[in-house]
Amino acid sequence: MKPFSNLELSSFCGQIALILRSGISSMEGLTIMLEDADSAEEKKILTALLENMQETGSLYQAMETTEIYPPYMLNMVRIGEETGTLDEVMAALQNHYEREDSIRKNIRSAVTYPMIMTGMMVVVIVVLLVKVMPIFNQVFVQLGTEMTGFSRMLMNIGTAINRYSIAFIALIIIIAALILYGTQTESGRAMFRRLAHKLKFTKVIYEDIAACRFASGMALTLKSGLNPEYSMELVTSLNDDPVFQEKIDACQKQMKEGQELSQALFTSGMFTGVYARMVSVGSRTGFMDHAMEQIADLYQEDIDSRMNDVLAVLEPTLVVLLSLIVGVILLSVMLPLMGIMSSI
Repeated sequence: MKPFSNLELSSFCGQIALILRSGISSMEGLTIMLEDADSAEEKKILTALLENMQETGSLYQAMETTEIYPPYMLNMVRIGEETGTLDEVMAALQNHYEREDSIRKNIRSAVTYPMIMTGMMVVVIVVLLVKVMPIFNQVFVQLGTEMTGFSRMLMNIGTAINRYSIAFIALIIIIAALILYGTQTESGRAMFRRLAHKLKFTKVIYEDIAACRFASGMALTLKSGLNPEYSMELVTSLNDDPVFQEKIDACQKQMKEGQELSQALFTSGMFTGVYARMVSVGSRTGFMDHAMEQIADLYQEDIDSRMNDVLAVLEPTLVVLLSLIVGVILLSVMLPLMGIMSSI
C-alpha cells in the first residue's frame, strides 16, 4: 500500500478526532469512514485497519500493522491511547501535518518556478543560436560580407550545439536525472540540504523549517502530557537537517546535565531572541506547549514570507535576464547589419 501524503494524514487524523469527540469509538468510526470511502486504495487501507483493530482492539497496533504511517504519528497515537487523550492527539496531529504539507508546498513552489523559467530561457537561447543566427549569417553572405566578433562567436556556439546535439541531449538527460534524484530520494535530498547550507539565504530557510517542525512536534508531545526528555526523543525523528540535529543533541546533553528545557533550548542555540523569551515565559507559566505552538506558527509565517519574497524577486529578475540575453544576441547581428544596409 502506498504511504499517505501529509495532506492525507492530516485528513485522516481530523476525521478520527471528530469521530472520537462525537462519542463514537475508533472501531465504529473506521466503519463509518469505510462506508464513505471513494477510492479503492482508501477502502483497502481502511479495511485493513478495521480488520486489525477487531483482532487487537488498538488503533495504534492496527496502524502499525499496515506499515504506511510515519513512526512519529504511530508513537503519538500509542501515547494518546495510553493516556486517554487520543481525540486531542489526533486533533493536534491534524494541525501538525497541515503545517508539514504547507512547508512542502512552499518549497515546491519556490523551486519549481525558477526551474521552469530557466528551462524556457535555455530553449529560447538555443533556438536563437541554432536556428536564427544561421539565417542572419546567410543575409550577411548575400550582402558580400560575414559575421565578425561577438556575433561570429555566438554563431559558432550555435553550430557546435547543432553538431554535437546528441551530447547536449545526453547532458540534459543527466541533469534531469540528477534533479529527480535530488527531489525523489532521501540521499539526494540530503545532498541538496548540504549544498543549501553553504548558501546564506537557503541556509536560513532550512533552519527555519527545521525549527518550525521541532516546535510543532514539541507542542504536540508536551500537550499530550509527556515530559520534556521523552518529547525531545520523539521529535528528533521529525528532523532531517544535520545542522539542526547538532543543536538538538547539544540541548539533550544539557538537559541530562540538569538544565531545564527553556534554558537548554537557549544555550544550545535552537531558539534565540523573541522565540527564546516566549519559551522562557511558557516555562515559568506552565504553558510550554502553547508557547511551542505559537513559535511554530511564527516560524510558519516567516517561512511563507521568505518564500513569497523569493518568488517576488525571482519572477521579474528571470524575465529581465531572459530579455537582456535575447536582446544582446539580436543586437549583436542587427547593429552590424544596419551599418551595412546604411552604407549601400
